[in-house]
Amino acid sequence: MCPTNQTTKQRFSSVIKRIEAACANYQRDPHHIRLLAVSKTKPVEQIRALIDLGQRSFGENYVDEAVAKATELKHLDLSWHFIGPIQSNKTRLLAEHFDWVESVDRLKIARRLADQRSREQSPLNVLIQVDLDHETQKAGCDPDEVDALADFIASRSTLRLRGLMAIPAPREALADQRAVFARLRALFDRLARSHRSVDTLSAGMSGDLEAAIAEGSTEIRVGTDLFGPRG
Repeated sequence: MCPTNQTTKQRFSSVIKRIEAACANYQRDPHHIRLLAVSKTKPVEQIRALIDLGQRSFGENYVDEAVAKATELKHLDLSWHFIGPIQSNKTRLLAEHFDWVESVDRLKIARRLADQRSREQSPLNVLIQVDLDHETQKAGCDPDEVDALADFIASRSTLRLRGLMAIPAPREALADQRAVFARLRALFDRLARSHRSVDTLSAGMSGDLEAAIAEGSTEIRVGTDLFGPRG
């Protein structure tokens, strides 16, 4: 974790350098990897500080909080991603206010998002969240359920299937981190062969971004290392 006395600019620069170093090490193009700033619980002032440094993609876990932020900053060219567990009674807000929903893990949620996304808006970008470790306390569908859910999403004109997201259980060793991300990448590659719109693999956070980049991640989700410790 970054020291608390670091400035936003220093934290942002540190994360970018980590991504670039990992890309150099594993022969990846850093321009093909999106940094998603996880801004949950953080005030708009801190988000603005990152925007001033060029950050444009923000991830949120709490719907009402995120909608308030997106509304306040609607005059800016930003991309808002929902990455938390989805409650059925919040899908309309997600459909109306977000550019991406990265945590779709069941047909009921996908159907509600499809029905509630206005046809006047561009299709809602959707990632399927996969539970790679069979953790009952976490969101995510079983890998065996991905194809059926993907087919449904791809069949709806108000949704656009873009790929997969996962939050694996923490692993200390790089080899172990890479092994679980390799399983996700294999699932992603198979999905991409079936659906031409699939181009996004959201995998890796502060503790394992190097392993994720090594295994093909196209989006890294970082919170504390950008914003500082949560209060």
